Amino acid sequence: MFKNVFGSGFIVRTAHVILTWVITLILFLHDTDLRKQEERGELIQPVLFVLLVLVSVLLYFAVSLMDPGFVLSDGSDLQFTLGIAEETQDMIPPTTKSLRQRRCGHCLLQQPMRSKHCQTCQHCVRRYDHHCPWIENCVGERNHRWFVLYLAVQLLVLLWGLHMAWSGFTTAPTWQLWLRGNGVLLGTVAVVAVLSLTVLLLLGSHLYLVSLNTTTWEFMSRHRISYLKHCGVDENPFDRGALRNLWGFFCNWGAIVWEQVYFREGNDPI
Repeated sequence: MFKNVFGSGFIVRTAHVILTWVITLILFLHDTDLRKQEERGELIQPVLFVLLVLVSVLLYFAVSLMDPGFVLSDGSDLQFTLGIAEETQDMIPPTTKSLRQRRCGHCLLQQPMRSKHCQTCQHCVRRYDHHCPWIENCVGERNHRWFVLYLAVQLLVLLWGLHMAWSGFTTAPTWQLWLRGNGVLLGTVAVVAVLSLTVLLLLGSHLYLVSLNTTTWEFMSRHRISYLKHCGVDENPFDRGALRNLWGFFCNWGAIVWEQVYFREGNDPI
């Protein structure tokens, strides 16, 4: 389920963890509301903040090290893709017999619908969304919901940290003295503000795409994707309405045979 912690993303993951805890330490060492509450013995908010930071770090490693849905063999994945298993065989309309299975030119495996080969991970990934350099892993069928959850928790941590950092600014008679006393906090606010904006945009874009039941790859490259390029600009064969799309994304933990969804909507064969 998990990849080697000491793989190619070790430096990125280490840098992320160090930056997270350094910023947290700065918030407690300066005269912020967190430190004031700690000194007064009011530990509820400081403890909750540290726990939330810890949850964000754990989610980061879970998403980073989790198998995003690698296609590892022909036999099992062909069965999964076409629904050849006895319990699903009768669920696929007869039109799927004309479906031309794509064989990956890199790993030479049959690709289930909505999968794509990642040059960085050197694997085909089910329901491929994108390869994220921040987590040094692909975002795919198995870890996409956890990635969105991580973004939500991380945004909450960043906004809370931004508020606490802002509360630590002190006044001074001159700009030079002010910068000397608040320079570290000012740098922290700048870093956290940039990260907050980045995470906000990422979270918003992913929730929007999820509500349409499409992926980043499909949204950006639909004109080159065989099962989408014949569709109209506003046509998405996987869209079942925003509420059903969101429910299926966050609450459906079973594997989905996307060929069933595709042909159930009455699309032409690929």
